[in-house]
Amino acid sequence: MNWLASLTRILCMLRKEFIQTLRDPRTRALLIGPPIIQMLIFGYAATLEVKHVDFAVLDLDRSQESRELISRFSASRYFNLKSAATRREDLRDGIDHGDFILALEIDSGFAQHLRNGQGASVQVLVDASNSNTGLVALGYLNQIGARFSRDFLLDRMQRTAPQLVASLPQIGLEVRPWFNAGLESRWFFVPSVIGNLTLILVMMLTAFAIVREREIGTLEQIMVTPIRRWEFILGKTIPFFLIGCADGIIISLVGTLWFGVPFRGNLLVLAAGLVAFILASLALGLLISAISATQQQAMITSFFFTMPMITLSGFATPISSMPPFFQKLTLLNPMRFVMVVLRSVYLKGVGFDVLWPQIAALAAFAAVLLGVSVLRFHKSIE
Repeated sequence: MNWLASLTRILCMLRKEFIQTLRDPRTRALLIGPPIIQMLIFGYAATLEVKHVDFAVLDLDRSQESRELISRFSASRYFNLKSAATRREDLRDGIDHGDFILALEIDSGFAQHLRNGQGASVQVLVDASNSNTGLVALGYLNQIGARFSRDFLLDRMQRTAPQLVASLPQIGLEVRPWFNAGLESRWFFVPSVIGNLTLILVMMLTAFAIVREREIGTLEQIMVTPIRRWEFILGKTIPFFLIGCADGIIISLVGTLWFGVPFRGNLLVLAAGLVAFILASLALGLLISAISATQQQAMITSFFFTMPMITLSGFATPISSMPPFFQKLTLLNPMRFVMVVLRSVYLKGVGFDVLWPQIAALAAFAAVLLGVSVLRFHKSIE
């Protein structure tokens, strides 16, 4: 029967691919070791938090109030007092040499102005070459400075007019973070890394494997056998689909068990999103293999696709912060949709009723990319 013969040929291709991929101990190690190592590196290193920022201070007032303000900054987990300068030039030189990011200059008369009920200012110098760190650090500085000003005012009123303190109107913000009570940026990044590593692994494996057949001349030998082209494509892609699924499971377990990221959703929802995304990654790898003549070209082309896809996925930069044109461009990026699925399933615990548009979009991407890739692959071997 035709279907039985086709199945036999596909199984032979599968056996050949698995033997070729797994027979080398180094290759087996590369399939498991790097994804785990990269997950650990991303999990520990990728963060939106800014902590222990080095700063210097030039205290020309040398009063109890100025020392209290400095202690507020240095006692915070966000700042680390690196240097107590004696000249203004020391602040400029330290920032120029990268010894610290922030510098505070407290002029003489700071305490006297506070005691007289006047406003007192502190000059802040910031190294804005890293704009994100500088912006976040300035936000922390403003919070600590505002808290110091409020405490000083309340203490003064308590001593001069205690009867007015109780009648002061105050606004209290009761913050209740949902889904991430500790505001751990690691919980935000780790689920996203699953999508990044899956894309890189599956896409490059697929692209390199087929290009390698063409480069060493075995592709033509295979195509003169009775195997059909669609059977060859299935035999080439199914092993990497299974490898991608296995690596996705391993990476997910590392993220959940090692980093303690909670998994609040449904495994079937996560599996549906990842399977659709892996198929889209396979199709992209197949397309790269069809337009590349050598493995070097395949590697360069893979980087051409990978970096923009990760950048436009919302992995680190919110899509809402991008220019309108790029916000629309992200709709053509499967990574955008798998990021929503991963973060929502892990942290929010939502199901198909909420995520079906994202999963449907991933399935549509997989179908379209597979169709285009197969057609382009047919033309490349004719």
